[in-house]
Amino acid sequence: MEILVCIKRVPDSAENEIVVDDGGRDIRRDDLTYSVNEWDNYAVEEAIAIAEREGGNVTVVSVGSSEAEEVVRREMAMGAGQGLLLQDDAFDNSDGRGIASILKAAVTKGSYDLVLTGAQADDGAAQVGGMLAAMLDWPYASLVNKVEVSDGKTLRIGREIEGGAQEINEIQTPCVLSVQTGINEPRYVGIRGIRKVASVEIPVLDAAALGIQAGSVGPSGARVSRVDYFVPATGKGAELIEGTTKEIAAKLVHLLKAKGGLK
Repeated sequence: MEILVCIKRVPDSAENEIVVDDGGRDIRRDDLTYSVNEWDNYAVEEAIAIAEREGGNVTVVSVGSSEAEEVVRREMAMGAGQGLLLQDDAFDNSDGRGIASILKAAVTKGSYDLVLTGAQADDGAAQVGGMLAAMLDWPYASLVNKVEVSDGKTLRIGREIEGGAQEINEIQTPCVLSVQTGINEPRYVGIRGIRKVASVEIPVLDAAALGIQAGSVGPSGARVSRVDYFVPATGKGAELIEGTTKEIAAKLVHLLKAKGGLK
């Protein structure tokens, strides 16, 4: 089975203090630490596990600048066989539809049975997987937390639905699945794996190589644009606890005891 996993390089929320920039349309990105999107990491692990059980190959692909090569190599060190970087200045500031159209061009240049994405990325829109499937005219399932290969053309998938219930479906390949966190436990990436892929050549495809008109993506092709980005004001009666993790925990316990939440 040939599997393509779409990954994204995002700010690591565990390592950064996220601050809105002065323009109010983005966050301050100077000196941020970046990593692979958490949901995508689960998707890569699931793809590798399927390939190990059923046979096949896993390719990871990312749309981004040359810096996105870092997360492509990281997922290759995890066990993906190939990496692919989609890079062009024309791709900058694309909306979800634009990113999906770029990925669609990459999918159609290959021969894939299954495309996996994370359920969502740092912007929280959760749009790209569904849009990509629609553009490819492939079946699609979201919030997938279980994948079993029934035969060469059929997958048995579990989905998380409202109320914590589980839904089981069969879906025909080729298809697109958006993977939920908790579907597996992503494996540890060791130094040996990182060294193994350090010198592997990663193909880079630009708009011309993908057959994409520059004006159809990026800001000029976007149908959705961010007009405001802000931290909600603290509501009436709310209290913001600051300090180190240990200090915050101690203050929280004190408040809960003071307000009768703990005995």
